Amino acid sequence: MTSLPDRSPSPRPVIPVYRPDLSGNERLYVMECLETNWISSIGAFIPRFEAAVARATGVSHAIAVSNGTVALHLALHCLGIGPGDEVIVPTFTFIASVNTIAQTGAVPVFADSLPSDWTLDPADVERRITPRTKAIMAVHLYGAACDMPALLAIARRHNLKIVEDCAEAFGTTLGGRHVGTFGDVGAFSFFGNKTVTTGEGGMVICNDDALATTLRIAKGQGQSPDRRYWHECLGFNYRMTNIAAAIGLAQMERLPATFARKRAIAAEYRALLTGMPVTFQQMPDTVDPMLWLLTVLLPLGMDRERVIADMAAQSVETRPVFNCAHEMKMYASGAYGRDAFPAAAAISVRGISLPSYPSLSRSEMEDVVRSLRNALAAQSCLG
Repeated sequence: MTSLPDRSPSPRPVIPVYRPDLSGNERLYVMECLETNWISSIGAFIPRFEAAVARATGVSHAIAVSNGTVALHLALHCLGIGPGDEVIVPTFTFIASVNTIAQTGAVPVFADSLPSDWTLDPADVERRITPRTKAIMAVHLYGAACDMPALLAIARRHNLKIVEDCAEAFGTTLGGRHVGTFGDVGAFSFFGNKTVTTGEGGMVICNDDALATTLRIAKGQGQSPDRRYWHECLGFNYRMTNIAAAIGLAQMERLPATFARKRAIAAEYRALLTGMPVTFQQMPDTVDPMLWLLTVLLPLGMDRERVIADMAAQSVETRPVFNCAHEMKMYASGAYGRDAFPAAAAISVRGISLPSYPSLSRSEMEDVVRSLRNALAAQSCLG
């Protein structure tokens, strides 16, 4: 007996949260690394990539490192942050922002977020300053920019350093100035899902010549730039590979087109989501955001995990926003009250990020919004 062909419809391809665009010279440059054998942490692509990032951000120095987390740790270490110090950091952030503080031996002191743009609340920062406070970590979440004028004023009053965590904000400007250039140091991530990617990679930027020299020495095991195998200070192996830099340089060559597409995606989503009960980050006119992941808050009382599951069943991948760091067991010391961070807590339980990669098509965005509408309607119908 001859079996009949299976005529059931093929499952729709999943729309992922992110997909890197590697359509430029990435392959050509990587092949050059392989063919010339310059595959490790020495090679021509590293200074070329650093120079491209320095130009794009408007700084004197850009130092390539192996990932965004070590960029933060290197910055803190070279600013002299260590045991006995306190660093104020938002509780609503990716855990790397907090872990790098702890890795120096310093104590992360958590602060709340602004309900409007979800970034660090300057007023709460000032309330949490003690004689042991040495620095503020300003995290530019999802492409929004922290209120740097307010944070800089606080830092000046209390003689504090500022490290800007720009892992999610490459391309974001405040008053026409790129984030990462306001504080003492800026740190970027080039992970595979970032606006500019090297697979894994990071960058530290600054305008201070002496600090830049210290950062370069410390990232390479503390080795003297003038005497091989003579180590001047405690250092780390935080170097970027030439292959990663080759990918990054190819990404930088297409930066204007990438930025234009990311802006268009954000605008199209806003138009498609008009009338739906979701809340966007609200930023002042002085901020020109380069939204990394288009992220919204769901209505109060909505079961976010069910929304995520319902959208996944419709072949749309999403992701929740970060949980508050003060709730993690290694940082849950009991020093903070149950309602210590009301804005951050409200954001962390309602936020959801939507697919936001540069090649996302209009029809895919329509599918994303349709699946979100269906997921919200399913819960509303359940009452």
